[in-house]
Amino acid sequence: MRLISGLVIMLILSACSESPQILGSKKVTEPAYMGAKNSFVEKGWTPGDKTSWEAQLKVRAQGQNEYSRVE
Repeated sequence: MRLISGLVIMLILSACSESPQILGSKKVTEPAYMGAKNSFVEKGWTPGDKTSWEAQLKVRAQGQNEYSRVE
């Protein structure tokens, strides 16, 4: 019985040692449209060009729009 109660106490106390997870703790220093400069970016989008980034977001959102899908 002591062993089980000791394990339960250890389990409860181990949860107290978890570090806090704060949303938004990373600071972003550049705008989202700057993006990655590699070969994995979407075609039609130029990293650093805000207008092409916004156009790409519109195209992506239309792909998720249920009313614009063809059945």
